[in-house]
Amino acid sequence: MIKLKKATIQDCEQLHIMQIIAFTPLLDKYQDFDINPAAETLEYFQSRFDNSDIDHYLIQLKGECIGYVRIRTLDNTTYKLSSLFVLLDYQGKGYAQQAIKQVEKLYPQAKKWVLITIKQEQKLCHLYEKMGYVSIGEENVNDRMDLVFYEKSS
Repeated sequence: MIKLKKATIQDCEQLHIMQIIAFTPLLDKYQDFDINPAAETLEYFQSRFDNSDIDHYLIQLKGECIGYVRIRTLDNTTYKLSSLFVLLDYQGKGYAQQAIKQVEKLYPQAKKWVLITIKQEQKLCHLYEKMGYVSIGEENVNDRMDLVFYEKSS
């Protein structure tokens, strides 16, 4: 069972490195340098910690950080799962599902959740659909990749 722990500015450097590790395979595959988290600078990553509309959580397993989830408040009842990753060695074990369930419980006021993911990554689409998210649209990024927009109402 994983645990979510609120991340602080002191966690930025470690989380930024983990984010690069987690998203580089997708960056290499899709060449989406403008939007892929692996292409973000540490300064840009840190700047989000100054935004009061964004919450950051470490995904921990037995005290070890195995991933990260970022939640953006869009309005009083709408929240965006704006980043989620679990390191490769821990994927396929249900930890992302647990993280989504736990983070959704942290925001009982939420009436709607939204997120964006890569259409070509069927494992990601399956995860979100399994968690109750429904596709509401798509956008082409480049000749290799499309984004799919998901929504979940409670």
